[in-house]
Parts: sequence; C-alpha cells; structure tokens
Amino acid sequence: MTFLETIAKFDRVVRHLSFYFSPRLAIELYSRGRREFIHALSNEQLSKPRYINNGNKATIWGVEFGNRLMNAAGMFKNGIGYDISYMQGAGAFLAGTTTSTPRAGNRKKGILHPFMPYPRSEAALNWMGLPNDSHETVAERIFRIQKKDGCPIGVSVSGAPGSDFDTAMEGIVNGFMLYEKAGVTFAELNESCPNTEEQHDSTNLLDNALISRLEYVRDKYIKQSDKSIPIVVKFSTDTELIQIPSLVSLLIDMGFSGVNFGNTSVNYMKKLVQIHYKEEENFRYFMTHFGGGISGKPLREDSLKLASEAVKIRNNMNLLKEFIIIRTGGIETIEDYNASVEAGVDLMQWFTGYFELFSKHGHDLYKHLFTQK
Repeated sequence: MTFLETIAKFDRVVRHLSFYFSPRLAIELYSRGRREFIHALSNEQLSKPRYINNGNKATIWGVEFGNRLMNAAGMFKNGIGYDISYMQGAGAFLAGTTTSTPRAGNRKKGILHPFMPYPRSEAALNWMGLPNDSHETVAERIFRIQKKDGCPIGVSVSGAPGSDFDTAMEGIVNGFMLYEKAGVTFAELNESCPNTEEQHDSTNLLDNALISRLEYVRDKYIKQSDKSIPIVVKFSTDTELIQIPSLVSLLIDMGFSGVNFGNTSVNYMKKLVQIHYKEEENFRYFMTHFGGGISGKPLREDSLKLASEAVKIRNNMNLLKEFIIIRTGGIETIEDYNASVEAGVDLMQWFTGYFELFSKHGHDLYKHLFTQK
C-alpha cells in the first residue's frame, strides 16, 4: 500500500468527523488538502500496471480506448497525471480545463479553490475558477508524454473568463491548434462552467450567443484544419431534457464530433433533498458563500437521462461522421457503467466517484470496478 493509499483510507474516516467543525474550517481544511492530494497523486509512481482490462476495449474515432471510463476535467488540470491514470487502468486521460492565459483560480474568505466533500451524500461542492497553466504550457507538457496504447489523451478547453467574444474565441481555437500539434485524440469545448464569474445559461441553451460560439469554432477550426481533432461540446447536467433534440441536431449539423452531459449542477435547492441531514448545514454554508458546482451521486439520474436521450437523437440521424455521447456525473459503480453502455453511451468520465473508490481500493479502483461480482 502506498503512502497516498494510506492517507485516502484514513481520510475516509476523518471525512465524516469534519462536520463537527465549523463549516468554514472544514472547507478550508479540505480545500487545501484536495490540492495537495491531487498534486501528489499526479506525480505518484507505480512499478507496474494495477489493471489492464482487455474485455472492455472500445474503438472511437479510429483510436483504441482501454475501456470507456476516464477521469473528468478538473482532476488533472495541467496535464500531469497521465502515467498514474494508465497504471491504474483508466480507458483514457483527460487534461484541463485550460484557458489561453494562466489562471490562479478562485479565492474567497481566504480560501483558495474552495472544495468540500459530502461523504454521506456521495457528493461534493467546488468553486475552483479554472486554475490552470494555459493552453500553451499544458500542450507542451502533453507533447512530451510517452503515450501508451489503449490510453489516448483528451483535453478540456474553455474561453478565458472576462474576455470579449473575439479574444475568447481566438484563444479557444488557438488552444485546439496547440493540442492538435501535441498529439491529443480529442478536445472538449467547455460550454458550462459554474465556477467562474461567467457561466452560460443552461436553461436557454439555443440562444444566439451559443450559436455564435459554435459557428466560430466550426468556421475557424473544424472547417479550416486538415488534421482537426474531434471536438466534443460539454454542457451542464442542468440542461433540460426537452432541449436535447435541438442541441444534438445542431452539433451534428455543424460538424462537431460529440456531446458531453455534463458539467456540475448549480440547481442547489433541487439537489438539497439528496444531501444527508448531517451534512446539510455545511452544504448550505458553501452554496451561500461560494456557490460553485455540485458533483457526485446527485447528478446520477440527470446525467443518464440526458446522455440516453442524446443517444436516441443521434441514432435517428444520418451521420456524415462519427458523433459520440459522453456521460459525466454520478458514476461510481459497475452498475452505473453498465447502465451507460446499455443506453448506447460511448464514453464516461468520473470525479467524485473516482475518489470514493480510491478511498476504498486505492490504485486498484479500476480493477475493483471491472472485476467485482
């Protein structure tokens, strides 16, 4: 057992005790601890792979994925962590989210990158603010990675908050070009980030602003680059089911290569009923003082419904090229994985569920997921 695995098992006990602290103190401790833990995890060295699963391989965009599950954006923001992901048995590795210029991320009440887990609820809240080293720096880092068969690399890209339209979109397209040269397999366009001062309205997705952003990417990158990488567009799990037909049809018609449902939720009051009563005071404190996004089990039902509906719409269209569906949110068990596959979902991403299983099984988490009876 590595030192990090020991720490995670110890934290599994301490997490439940943290709610005896004041909400602010608990959030401060976990915000710092999360940063330090992920930094250490990103640089963890294992002598041999813990799991290589030949039974769940998938070929997407002509590339072999070891299985259909990978980390979600936000875990390995700066492109560090590929080796440990491969050694654990991930089907792919996702870097980012990155922006055109470096960002320090959010700080409030003296707390950098506010974060809090809610273990009894199998949920978490975070208000990170897109901290990252920039497209250019992360692309250079990815270029130097010794890439392994069965573990392709994707990247999440966002516009720089606070920028005007042209500046933001130029930065996004430049990011795609940099990552294309770095050898990534695909990129996600993050269209829903509740952790910055600018969050796109997930309840009125097909507005002119969204269409303008998508048209820009289509005209300036998808149509212009002979070697353009597949671009997947990521939306919030707060997206209304009734919007899916128009949204998926629009993306396919514009030449995008997939959609991801999705990002964290900001529907606090709806999700509050799923928060354990012992964690409710801290949850209310966080959502009142920081906001941010909810992840974990409270998104499970929404992410599956949205992704499943997207599959149905996709399957009823005449496709000129491959268009995939990614499900993110609430994935923790083999039942979640199998439900996605049965619905026709192509790929899955996890974050809160990943850390829940890591606290139980350490680096054997993928092995446990795929071999449990």
